[in-house]
Amino acid sequence: MTKRLIYALLGTLALALVFCTRDLPEKAAPGSTYKNLKPDVKYVGMQTCKSCHADVHSTFIHTGMGRSFDRATLEKTDAAFGEHAAVYDEVSNLHYKPFFRDSQMYVLEYRLEGLDTVHQRLEKIDYIVGSGQHTNSHIVDFNGYLYQAPVTYYTQEGKWDMAPGFRGDNIRFSRLLSAECITCHNHLPEQVPGSMNKYEKMPTGIACERCHGPGEVHVKEKLAGEIIDTAQFIDYSIVNPSDLPRDLQMDLCQRCHLQGIAVLQEGKSFYDFKPGMPLSEVVNVFLPRYANSNEKFIMASQADRLRLSPCYLESEMTCITCHNPHKSIEVTNRGQYNNACKNCHDDPEESHCALPLAERLSAGNDCSGCHMPKSGSIDIPHVNITDHFISRGNTRLSKTVEREETVEGNSAFLGLEILTKTTGTPLEMAKGYLAMYDKYVQSPMVLDSTLVYLQRSGAAAAKKFPVEVHYLFAKEDYAGILKRSSNTAASDIQDGWTAYRIGEAYYQAGDYGKAVAFYRRADEWLPYHLDFKEKLGAVLVQLRQLPEAEEKLEWVLRQNPKRPRALSNLGFVKVLQGHAKTAEQYYDRAIALNPDYVQALLNKAALRLLNKDYDAVQQLLNKVLKLDPEHPQAIVILQQLNAQ
Repeated sequence: MTKRLIYALLGTLALALVFCTRDLPEKAAPGSTYKNLKPDVKYVGMQTCKSCHADVHSTFIHTGMGRSFDRATLEKTDAAFGEHAAVYDEVSNLHYKPFFRDSQMYVLEYRLEGLDTVHQRLEKIDYIVGSGQHTNSHIVDFNGYLYQAPVTYYTQEGKWDMAPGFRGDNIRFSRLLSAECITCHNHLPEQVPGSMNKYEKMPTGIACERCHGPGEVHVKEKLAGEIIDTAQFIDYSIVNPSDLPRDLQMDLCQRCHLQGIAVLQEGKSFYDFKPGMPLSEVVNVFLPRYANSNEKFIMASQADRLRLSPCYLESEMTCITCHNPHKSIEVTNRGQYNNACKNCHDDPEESHCALPLAERLSAGNDCSGCHMPKSGSIDIPHVNITDHFISRGNTRLSKTVEREETVEGNSAFLGLEILTKTTGTPLEMAKGYLAMYDKYVQSPMVLDSTLVYLQRSGAAAAKKFPVEVHYLFAKEDYAGILKRSSNTAASDIQDGWTAYRIGEAYYQAGDYGKAVAFYRRADEWLPYHLDFKEKLGAVLVQLRQLPEAEEKLEWVLRQNPKRPRALSNLGFVKVLQGHAKTAEQYYDRAIALNPDYVQALLNKAALRLLNKDYDAVQQLLNKVLKLDPEHPQAIVILQQLNAQ
């Protein structure tokens, strides 16, 4: 049989990939093994899927998933540009102007003093993330290292503003985008081993195999003529999510629609999860619960909100009961959702709805629109999302009343809940609380809970050791780290972060000789994590091992030339080598990237002081004191200058 004939035959079997359109006698048995779950099965790409399933592909590419990620082009963007496309961040005193020039998108960062522009930084935008249903956020690519740009376009309100989490804490172009982030907003990029945020190949949108699993086995079997009658049998060469048991269906959706505090299992990465697997085999997800959690929730909380719903608890519904992931919600008829409600609530409607019939009909008799009201999220501004908590008490009417009353509920913290399994082990809970502290809530209460679970854990010492070091590091208890690791050699450490944390404890104690061994070990585990390499360079400077320090810092700048810390430290190396002019050039480059980088300002002031350029020294130190009014070194030097 020719390939052309086989493809034609496969085209008639596209139904196998369509959700909710057939009535199989049973779901996949819990012990059944999908052939494409084996670790060596390769992904084939969406174009290969399209060759047989063109009809599904033609609608999927218009969904939020299909439009999730792409190059920054005029075709991709949903934003409005022009004179009003500008953002000012009062805390950092920085302005941002997004614009297109010659079909390329840029963001100009600048600062004004009166009518004078005293700082400018222009960055090319390489990618736009977001379907445009809610937002377009923006990504810069520095030699494969991806960082989020500080401005986002909020499509529902048609306005530019600071990116989520940046207003009040503007880290500018330095929020690195790790695999945790990219692998939910996009298909699976090729990440450089040993890096946090460097990628070799970047897909453009979530593709078929994110929900169906790697397609290599499926394609080979179909090309070999192994055709399964999917109206009667399950095809185990590829995952059809509608065939999965309920818990595995939900795990598949929860991989990205259960935003929370994600903690990888030991030895796992965010690339390891495949459809048909229990999510907890790869990652545990935690959510903090508050007394008013029923009223306040985060953007990607659809799975959590649904699982809290009486409709979910009292039925076998899943996400695909209502959603066809191959079709955009923008073109899905409201009747599809309401019909899903009526499948269970099939008694006369008057017995279910509290609204008078006339009022209900005037609102379109819209069950889902009323009981799944639009609401804002607590983490993303300027958006309205569908609340997936379905209940009689959570209606469009009740939401309106609450907003009119503007009553602030009790936000007392109740604890951290693990959502990927029934009960987490004490060590898993300790890891969850640590991740919560690192990513979201820097509260002593969170660390107290971490300690409680660590003390309860009966895990082997080797398993607890990195968690204990992490806990002590979060507390900034460097003496405690040194005590806990006193008999540990750098070569014994089996992960980069533990090595780094111990190295930092020695560094803070002034023991640079021991610190360098652990920094080297961290660098061995994550050689493309530029923060680790910069720290190794810094401790080598302290040890006056200048040639190696210079080599490390120059390597960082070849990887990413826009690293103010590496530039400033390399400038200091040049000072120690007697190259003051070159050193100042490095300081100027660092300040051009970050005009508020205190260390670079101080280092340049020291050079200007050597040259007896007192006016420049005063200007630089005044900038330092504007950023840090209590900076002791700047105060002393200025007092000495004023006394002369």
